[in-house]
Amino acid sequence: MRKFITNSAEETQQLAAKLSQEFKNGGIITLDGPLGAGKTTFVAGFAKELGIKSKILSPTYILMRQYDLPYEKQAKLFHIDLYRLEDKQEIDSIGLNELFLNPKNIFLIEWAEKLTNLPKTKITKIQFEYLNDTSRQIIITD
Repeated sequence: MRKFITNSAEETQQLAAKLSQEFKNGGIITLDGPLGAGKTTFVAGFAKELGIKSKILSPTYILMRQYDLPYEKQAKLFHIDLYRLEDKQEIDSIGLNELFLNPKNIFLIEWAEKLTNLPKTKITKIQFEYLNDTSRQIIITD
């Protein structure tokens, strides 16, 4: 377990950029924390470090956003937000099982506890906690 305190959105993005280097060859990261805790800010720093130039927006209303990885033509980064989904059929309908088949894909999943069928692979869990208006505690469990 690794614990960090960030005192700004920029520091959260810098932490994400460092962590992204561990996932260049694919992986699954779950992001847990209250609304507005910095999960999308984290994803933005992560994606930028991987060379993704697109503006990173929360996928809350569309469930999933995908981004091409400029260094790996056979894989993508997926930012998934399951907050609005309630039942297993809704979750199954977005087709994650097929996306998980490519081990080079990178997944950043918010509200992942709603998934019952995560692959039996290493999953990194990141917990975001409010400390105050600008500071967050970020706990990474491998």
